[in-house]
Amino acid sequence: MQKSMRNRLIVGLDVPDIKSAESIVSQLEDTVIFYKIGYQLAFSGGLDFAKTLISYGKKVFLDMKLLDIDNTISRAIDNILCIGISMLTLHAYPKVMRSAVDAAKGTDLCLLGVTVLTSMNTNDLRDAGYHDTVKALVLKRAKQARDIGMGGIVASAAEAFALRLVIGNKMALITPGIRLQKHTNDDQKRVMKPSEAIKLGASHLVVGRPIIQNKNPKQAALAILKNMDSCSSS
Repeated sequence: MQKSMRNRLIVGLDVPDIKSAESIVSQLEDTVIFYKIGYQLAFSGGLDFAKTLISYGKKVFLDMKLLDIDNTISRAIDNILCIGISMLTLHAYPKVMRSAVDAAKGTDLCLLGVTVLTSMNTNDLRDAGYHDTVKALVLKRAKQARDIGMGGIVASAAEAFALRLVIGNKMALITPGIRLQKHTNDDQKRVMKPSEAIKLGASHLVVGRPIIQNKNPKQAALAILKNMDSCSSS
């Protein structure tokens, strides 16, 4: 039953070093086949570890949220393609997305536009100089990502239903901020249960701390997968 959801669960390896990452992957065994590598691990040998994971038959979501001038984005993607990454994030600015789409054309790399971080709310956007609400900015960037030809977007599950109306069913919709218990928010301000996110249109869920900080990561991952799968029978 849960095997049908394994491709849709991405475990965030938000740990300080390769030894810690190896321990998590070892404990999860075949329960998880998709991993996210972000800044913390990337700057501690994570890019080489990504190659190792891929050699083991795992998939890797490289969460670097790229934002730079056109030429730099293009050259970065040239090198990322050599690693065999499945998914890559960049901030959903139109110029950045256009450069990335051109660089990755003809490949299997799924480019993901980051709309608004799930740790941010409307007050945070105001502080950053934006006048849009979170939902308005997310939908604006999603439409731009769709029109430019991105593979998908990253957004809170709270916006998933509205996003599907904009981007359709073909694009990937990656939702972080997933928690089985809503009161365990950490620094995430917009969270949702796995089954709820799937029902609203999420194609993939990113789960970090609820799994990797659990005393039994495999048991925690199985609980997430069970909850994800429950939406198909409810």
